[in-house]
Amino acid sequence: MSMRRYIAFSLFLVFASPAWAAGGVVLKMATTTSTENSGLLDVLIPAFTEETGIRVKVFAKGTGAALRDGMDGNVDVVFVHARKREERFVAEGYGAYRLGVMHNDFVILGPGRDPAGIKGMSQAALAFRKIAETRSHFVSRGDDSGTHTKEQALWRASGVHLSRKTTEIFRKGKKRTLTFLYPGGLGRWYLSIGQGMGKVLTFAEEKQAYTFSDRGTYLKFRYGRRQGLDLGILCQGDPVLYNPYGIIPLNPKRFPHVAFRQADRLARWLVSPHAQRLIAGYRIAGRQAFFPDALGNER
Repeated sequence: MSMRRYIAFSLFLVFASPAWAAGGVVLKMATTTSTENSGLLDVLIPAFTEETGIRVKVFAKGTGAALRDGMDGNVDVVFVHARKREERFVAEGYGAYRLGVMHNDFVILGPGRDPAGIKGMSQAALAFRKIAETRSHFVSRGDDSGTHTKEQALWRASGVHLSRKTTEIFRKGKKRTLTFLYPGGLGRWYLSIGQGMGKVLTFAEEKQAYTFSDRGTYLKFRYGRRQGLDLGILCQGDPVLYNPYGIIPLNPKRFPHVAFRQADRLARWLVSPHAQRLIAGYRIAGRQAFFPDALGNER
């Protein structure tokens, strides 16, 4: 092949590639660890890229950290699960809009011996109260995630005495202050480890302790891995454990540098019939992990 024909062929490959068709932009998405740990993103992101040519770089972390990435303009879109915080994020002008994508629920996990005697309980706050009264080991994410936010709400509803702790943590060279509520016994029976859901499940299993998890990540660790997980669901079904997920493109008026067109495309795609069917069909060992909230949406 002549040099001229080689160059022409190379240019054809570049211009014909989906990434070039999408403007060569790599969309930056901050999301909660549960969407990644559950394996759902391994289904959704490749399907989106195949359909649109837009590549997505995922930054999985707690919801609080993901929203802070958005407030700093470090990403183009956030996909998280703390509804009130998401709505405040949009109301304060950081996000352009929020679309409800899907939901699952939270569950209280624990060892088979169940020292607090909560197995079969349907009221999550009362289960938390029994854990506190028996001083049974409980592992908390303690990371300002959506899961941690819901956990703190349940401790408040349980009626046990709570204390407030403020600590400073460093991530990627940046210092931030984190304040959270906890029942008595911090460092003794209540273990706050400042980690994502996967590491919390592993640590709780080692300690044979109770913990609080989204259902999707639990299913992945219990049934989607060869080693399984030696913790079971002991409390579930309380309406307060409902766990909705929303997608929020950053506001281009506040952050002119963001890839809004691509972020908007992802958000609209996630509530499309195709993506909603993918979410509805995602199973872990035959068990549904997420439920679509916009199925039938004709966007």
